[in-house]
Amino acid sequence: MENWWVNAIWSLTPTVLIGIFFFVVLRLILRADRTERRIYKRMETEERARLGLPPSADS
Repeated sequence: MENWWVNAIWSLTPTVLIGIFFFVVLRLILRADRTERRIYKRMETEERARLGLPPSADS
């Protein structure tokens, strides 16, 4: 019976680790995208103000 539990744990470990890795990578990608969009929006707002244009419709 002891060997069965060890085999079960060793069988599930790679799946759990890959799942955690996938979650972390996806989270990092989404956070980077959110940060990039925020920076581009700020840059657009500054450029529109510098050129004397009205704020964009989505602001």
